[in-house]
Amino acid sequence: MAEHTATITWSRGSDDFLDKRYHRAHTWQFDGGATVAASSSPHVVPLPYSDAAAVDPEEAYIAALSSCHMLWFMDFASRAGFRLNSYTDAAVGTMAKNAQGQIAVTHVQLRPVTRFDAAHAPTAAQLADLHHRAHAACFLANSVKTQIDCAPVLEVEGG
Repeated sequence: MAEHTATITWSRGSDDFLDKRYHRAHTWQFDGGATVAASSSPHVVPLPYSDAAAVDPEEAYIAALSSCHMLWFMDFASRAGFRLNSYTDAAVGTMAKNAQGQIAVTHVQLRPVTRFDAAHAPTAAQLADLHHRAHAACFLANSVKTQIDCAPVLEVEGG
């Protein structure tokens, strides 16, 4: 269907690395050209080895789920003739141990606040249906158990 790319780049710089005291700041570059400052979460790796101002993978995962849901919601609302004026979601993800005892994002709570034009607003039941349909259509919500493969390439510097 479609292929998307992201290039993740990190460089050791002057950090020793073997002493485990190295920075985790890195960049994400996307196929459209956007570059995002990224890092481990300071909740996982303490400062100064994390960059609290950067996006961490857990935050990005929650934001991506929320964004995908919103985009489908907007599509369905527009098709149904509802004029959406604004959409804000203060989504929250919870990290906890999963059934296998691994730390994971075990729950994501989307909390969208939608504002519609009075003349073109859904009822509460229609709003609930729009969100249900958006969740069912969201590519990422449907991908949570995605197979992940790794094809490593080894390069050795120096000699």
